[in-house]
Amino acid sequence: MTTIAIAMERIEERIQKACAHSGRERSSVRLMGVSKFHSLSKIEAAWHAGLRLFGENRVQEAAEKFSVFKRQREAELHLIGSLQRNKVKAAVSLFDAIDSVNRVVLIDELGALTTDRETALPILLELHTAEDTKSGFPNLDSLYHAAERVYAFPGLRLDGLMTIAPFTRDEHLIRASFRTLSVARDNLAARFPDYAWSCLSMGMSNDFEIAIEEGATLIRIGTALFGERYT
Repeated sequence: MTTIAIAMERIEERIQKACAHSGRERSSVRLMGVSKFHSLSKIEAAWHAGLRLFGENRVQEAAEKFSVFKRQREAELHLIGSLQRNKVKAAVSLFDAIDSVNRVVLIDELGALTTDRETALPILLELHTAEDTKSGFPNLDSLYHAAERVYAFPGLRLDGLMTIAPFTRDEHLIRASFRTLSVARDNLAARFPDYAWSCLSMGMSNDFEIAIEEGATLIRIGTALFGERYT
């Protein structure tokens, strides 16, 4: 058994324990492997261990690793990093979902490039909930405006929200970040019932159990699965 397969087993045990503690079904939480700065061989090992969902931060790096991989393997690839304007077209053709939509102009650009799609491109709106991070919509009102803008583009499908919690050992701050996202989702679901709002993407290697307790439906695991990153 590979090191990554062993790590997958340990993560799975932790997910199951967190779900049981929260009274949730294991099937309610998806596991994403964050493969930024990790080699294709590690991605292959994770795939053979059963992982089917991967997240990348950079369009060019993702293209180099996944363009061929996705044609050969059944795998889902999401963009979880900030998307630059000059990379939008490439991102739309490569990724199965854009999880880090953090400004209205990006909605407009994604919408303009997806008008002819047979199936709408899933997106998440990113909410800024931590002082030590910069990316994301700043508040609920800005999320309302963004959700309204998505209505203009039939090629986009708004599935939910994502956030990055503060990198701290203070559980109260981490939990507050996740609760902020959950409350925002509830408010948006009440105001925009046409969207599913089924995805709450929150929680990483250092805090995913707390995220599950606070309602995460997608957790993004990098270091705990692939090991330390090397740039």
